Amino acid sequence: MQPWQEVRQQLEDLQVLTELALEEGDESVTEEIQQGMEEVRRRVEKLELAAMLSGEYDDHNAILRIKAGSGGTEAQDWAEMLLRMYLRWAERQGYEAEVVEISVGEEAGIKTAIVIVRGPYAYGYLRSEKGTHRLVRLSPFDANHRRHTSFAGVDVLPELDETVEVEIDEKDLRIETYRSSAPGGQHMQKNETAVRITHLPTGIVVQCQNERSQYRNKETALKILRAKLYDLMRQEQKQKIEELRGKVEEYAWGNQIRNYVLHPYHLVKDLRTGVETTDPSAVLDGEIDSFLEAYLRQTAGGERA
Repeated sequence: MQPWQEVRQQLEDLQVLTELALEEGDESVTEEIQQGMEEVRRRVEKLELAAMLSGEYDDHNAILRIKAGSGGTEAQDWAEMLLRMYLRWAERQGYEAEVVEISVGEEAGIKTAIVIVRGPYAYGYLRSEKGTHRLVRLSPFDANHRRHTSFAGVDVLPELDETVEVEIDEKDLRIETYRSSAPGGQHMQKNETAVRITHLPTGIVVQCQNERSQYRNKETALKILRAKLYDLMRQEQKQKIEELRGKVEEYAWGNQIRNYVLHPYHLVKDLRTGVETTDPSAVLDGEIDSFLEAYLRQTAGGERA
């Protein structure tokens, strides 16, 4: 049974239970019905979110790059706080998070960090975090304990599969043979053992004349062609990554996507969706689902990376 059919069946069962309870005046099942309706609501929300995660790379692992923005030591400490937030979020989701690169600040915090988050739809959820994150708090590094504003940037990319097998269709090849010769054109062979292969879709031309056998020359030329096609695919992947990254903005005032205010009041507010909470401690401990889900709902039906 499909998930939506299961939900429909569950609703029908609850409807029958409600009608029987009303007919018999039985209030003992009220709590059971309420719990059942709450479960249905949660399942519907989960299915709706799953339907929104339909972008080309949404089911991929995510690569997060966190970078301290303007603000010196304050910003580096803020970048480390964000790193911890995402690591805690990944842990809550049951995802694997690997810090593959980190640059530690001179006094505190980090300058940059790169994390690979591995799990179902990791990129689909985390792509909303790309942008500038702004923190307002009383500085733990200021002797006068003044209020400071710090910025850090988050870049999010899908982890693209590099274990690509290059398949070559014989119909896409033009294979020519010719007589090979030693350097200087001497000792021309009588047999056409040299091989030239043109890959028609890309125009790539490879040739080999080192071997005495035409078969061996063809085999070697095909290996070279596969390597060149693989390199071409890697270049195309690199171009896709650049397209996904888009314009790189300065991690400073005016570019923020979310504000985290710890003083003079407590508030975390996403400036794109309007979602906010007065519990920044929970957010910084990885409870960011409300922000991720709101962004997914807002962008549903629009362009997805």
